[in-house]
Amino acid sequence: MSTSSSAVSTQKRLEGKVALITGGAGGIGEATARLFVQHGAKVVIADIQDDLGQAISQELGEENISYVHCDVTLDSDVGNAVDFAVSKHGKLDIMFNNAGISSPDKHIVTSNDERFKRVLDINIFGGYLGSKHAARVMIPAKKGCILFTTSVWSVIGSADVGHAYVTSKHALVGLAKNLGVELGQYGIRVNCISPHGVATPMVTRPFGNLEKEKVEELIAMGSNLKGVVLEPEDVAQAALYLASDDAKYVSGLNMIIDGGYSTTNPSLSNVIKSLSSKV
Repeated sequence: MSTSSSAVSTQKRLEGKVALITGGAGGIGEATARLFVQHGAKVVIADIQDDLGQAISQELGEENISYVHCDVTLDSDVGNAVDFAVSKHGKLDIMFNNAGISSPDKHIVTSNDERFKRVLDINIFGGYLGSKHAARVMIPAKKGCILFTTSVWSVIGSADVGHAYVTSKHALVGLAKNLGVELGQYGIRVNCISPHGVATPMVTRPFGNLEKEKVEELIAMGSNLKGVVLEPEDVAQAALYLASDDAKYVSGLNMIIDGGYSTTNPSLSNVIKSLSSKV
């Protein structure tokens, strides 16, 4: 390996930056927190999973990563998380609105009203609150990066995914675009990351006792790009890029990480294959 390529591989892309990650105690949020720390960032995890969050903080060292209890639907909790990050590290460079939940309701007539509202409350309102409180400290600094975890379901629909979840992810993209318009004048970038199915606890939970590897196999069967599995770390790498100075002129982007899934509709080809097998 050449000296130059070695330097690139070991470069800490977030050196000196401070990041706050909601839903950072597990799944994509945890993978991102760990990667950000590796790249020199000071990270604050905001979550309601106290045991997991505190365990990560103790493992990686509280000088590198801290945990704060935060219900993203509560303005006071989100405001406190932002204030905690600023009081501990003096600033906030990166706000990653990652916390979210799914919904089992796939049939509009029988959908549960309260469950629908709950998904929107966490996924949309939580992202709104995170952005509002991040903006109040980023605007005076004239810089910053706000990220959202959305989904491939932010650009397409599905008969197999709950209405509330798809609605919330579409809405987050709209919020991010509008924030990018307003906050760009202050040097603040706003982007989304939209992954295909990742076998996080949120995704594997509906499958009951099915092992993570089996869930990944099921996802792979319906994927467009074969031979690879989308991992939380892959989404974290996208967040690293968007949060770093490598993406200094990237704003208003919905980065779709779906192996081309959203670019094709296999329905007709599947019907043709089915008919061909019967001939």
